[in-house]
Amino acid sequence: MGESVKSKRGRRLCHFCICMVIALICGCSHFSEEYKARPTFEEANKLFSQGSYHSALSKYKQIKEQHPTMGDRVLFEMGVIHGHPQNEQKDYEKALECFKKLVRDYPGSGYRQDSEMMIFYINNVTLKDGAIAAQQQQNETLRHEAATLRHEVKGKESEIALLQKKIEGLEQKISALTIQKVTADRILIEKKQRRLTLFSKGEVLKTYRIALGGNPDGPKERQGDNRTPEGTYFIDSRNRDSRYHFALHISYPNERDKRRAKELGVAPGGNIMIHGLKNGFSYVGDLHTKADWTKGCIAVTDEEIAEIAKAVPNGTVVEIRP
Repeated sequence: MGESVKSKRGRRLCHFCICMVIALICGCSHFSEEYKARPTFEEANKLFSQGSYHSALSKYKQIKEQHPTMGDRVLFEMGVIHGHPQNEQKDYEKALECFKKLVRDYPGSGYRQDSEMMIFYINNVTLKDGAIAAQQQQNETLRHEAATLRHEVKGKESEIALLQKKIEGLEQKISALTIQKVTADRILIEKKQRRLTLFSKGEVLKTYRIALGGNPDGPKERQGDNRTPEGTYFIDSRNRDSRYHFALHISYPNERDKRRAKELGVAPGGNIMIHGLKNGFSYVGDLHTKADWTKGCIAVTDEEIAEIAKAVPNGTVVEIRP
């Protein structure tokens, strides 16, 4: 006859018990592995918290070798260490290998979802880091190009300065040659601008920087006031044996100057000249114009007074403006 209901129930209960035993044996085995590995995990975590990332990785590798059933957790922890921001030797590629291996080899792991999130995060970070690196490289290239351009500009500025000096030298030679061939018919002295200009038939021949009397403001009124006259005069003589290299004497005082001095009851003074530097001081050159140092005369360099004297005959008009 067929198997009784009671017999069937007994067989099913026996089968269930066998399954439970197998499950408990497996579960206990996994629990046992986790229990045995716990001290090493704690040691590895401590090393990680202390920043000893290399030592922590070594511990996790040790756990993986000794406790293979803990592989998914070990892979997750190693992936975190490889990608940790404070790890100076962080390696995103190794971190991705760990997380991808966990997802691939341990589909039922409780660390799977977190690993997938870490893969997504690291991929984004890698893209951003790549973009930042590219931008930094571009910035560095631009800085290098800018530095190169600044260097080139500086070189061009030096070339321009040299060319400017050559031009000035040529202009001076042209002016000197022009003055040697042309006679000046008028001298204009502008006190405020500290400038002497030679004219010929209304055309400028050349200009010179000058120094004036030590008290340059206002017209000369009396002897010893150290002022340079203002008005219209002419070259009435020249002194080749002057204490100031060479001197062209100006016809001060004129009639107006004499009347003013008489009204003031003073001597008008005289001996006003256009002259060079004091004998023995020709080396000073253009620097003499840094200060007004004469007793009322108009001073230029020794080379300039020699040039002016050749271009200016006696009788040349001299206009001195404030």
